[in-house]
Amino acid sequence: MSGLLAGKRLLVTGVITDASIAFSVAKLAQENGAQVVLTGYGRLSLVERIAKRLPEPAPVIELDVTSTEHLAGLADKVREHVDGLDGVVHSIGFAPQSCIGGGFLDASWEDVATALHVSTYSYKSLAIAALPLMSPGGAVVGLTFDASQAWQVYDWMGVAKAGLESVSRYVALHLGKQGIRSNLVAAGPLRTMAAKSIPGFEQFEDAWTKRAPLGWDLTDQEPAARACLALLSDWFPATTGEIVHVDGGFHAIGA
Repeated sequence: MSGLLAGKRLLVTGVITDASIAFSVAKLAQENGAQVVLTGYGRLSLVERIAKRLPEPAPVIELDVTSTEHLAGLADKVREHVDGLDGVVHSIGFAPQSCIGGGFLDASWEDVATALHVSTYSYKSLAIAALPLMSPGGAVVGLTFDASQAWQVYDWMGVAKAGLESVSRYVALHLGKQGIRSNLVAAGPLRTMAAKSIPGFEQFEDAWTKRAPLGWDLTDQEPAARACLALLSDWFPATTGEIVHVDGGFHAIGA
């Protein structure tokens, strides 16, 4: 077995369709020597069908990241397929429609709380649930959308991503003593199922294709996936609490 992740055992969340960034992560991980276990929730049969499109069909575990019962049982379910984990990929985000598309000032706390629980707090929850399976040198990698500024129509999901970026730093702080790294990849806009749920998403598409100095392909998940693989590998042994931008350079260029 050879490849960047030869012998690694990974848990990948967030695969919904083969256009998901998480699917590209799982595919490239397998092609680079890793064993992959997927999680899904709500549309488990769909995830199971998508899992069969990978180079090697991957087992799928049901996981609701807001369920204490699911989180408590995660380690045992993973052990049914692999004897430990070297990496975890957090690719989970959700916000009720009231929280995106321009309704920032009107969204209720109940809806905002849902967005923060699923999209932000879950990063810590997933890391802790997987911790019994991990050894020094392991890595948690999540996906964000640059939260250093406010974006039209992104609204409370932008707040959730800002929180996610902070949570990742605190996970890096508290799990560093156990040798576990925590990093995020800030991907540019991609035409995933999550993106399609955001009213006005075309504003991001127009801006990126015009301003990213390296250009930007809205349908190519592989650059973001490659960055995830690099952070999961042994090539970043002393990097934690970091955000790697994979956005064609857009974040570095003024209006």
